[in-house]
Amino acid sequence: MLDTLLSHQALLLGSAFILGLLVGSFLNVVIHRLPIMMEREYQRDFYSYFDKTPSAAEQAQLDGTFNLVLPHSHCPNCEKVIRPWQNIPVISYLLLGGKCGNCRAPISKRYPLVELVTGILTAIVVWQLGFTWQSLAGVFFTWALVALTGIDFDKQLLPDNITLPLLWAGLLINIWGVFAPLQDAVIGAIAGYLALWSVYHVFKFVTGKEGMGAGDFKILAAIGAWFGWQVLPLVILLSAAVGALVGILWTLISGRDKNLPIAFGPYLAGAAWIAMLWGEQITGWYFRVSGLSS
Repeated sequence: MLDTLLSHQALLLGSAFILGLLVGSFLNVVIHRLPIMMEREYQRDFYSYFDKTPSAAEQAQLDGTFNLVLPHSHCPNCEKVIRPWQNIPVISYLLLGGKCGNCRAPISKRYPLVELVTGILTAIVVWQLGFTWQSLAGVFFTWALVALTGIDFDKQLLPDNITLPLLWAGLLINIWGVFAPLQDAVIGAIAGYLALWSVYHVFKFVTGKEGMGAGDFKILAAIGAWFGWQVLPLVILLSAAVGALVGILWTLISGRDKNLPIAFGPYLAGAAWIAMLWGEQITGWYFRVSGLSS
């Protein structure tokens, strides 16, 4: 089977796409449930630390089983458990007309979108990197970025539960130099964190406001750990340019208050993904255009 996959690129990419769809379905669960799990953990710590007693309803909620596996996926409107055949990525959404199979309540378009995007990105990584250790690592990196992007859009939060393991994973794989020499990865992790940490404190000193969250420092540190310090200027420039453009357009089109915070994590994630696959080509093109190449 492996030989067949390797000898037929279309079959390999199709398999990667299907795998991405399945993982995307799980990432929907992570995006929805992980912030709730964290909130409940904070509540438990609060009541324990201050020796306070929650209300009966809060206690029942805190005592209930809630993780990435249980309770089983169900409709938030009628609370009917979603059957396996109603949970086939993208296909079930289309067959059900974007509605619950029981109560016909609308289902958010985000669910099939996350599945489809994860499938497409997974196939692109395999297409670009081939059937290699780099590709395998790149696929896992991509899945983590999708989860972080979804959570940051929803909650403006980049959980340590994902960013810190991602950072350590980058250092671990680069023991074998999968994407960068280990020395460059270590420097990248330190420089990535300090770069945005410094910007945060300078901005706060000048304006008295917090310009970004600590999660942004950690995700850039993780990016540096995966790909080395050399990619950081490209990632920062790409994410800042796209983030500024989207923010301005969003404000002009929707009339959104320009003082409201905008999640920066998705732009860092997108820039990192682009740098992973085409960073060298983009950098080489820039040097050629600017006349800096030798």
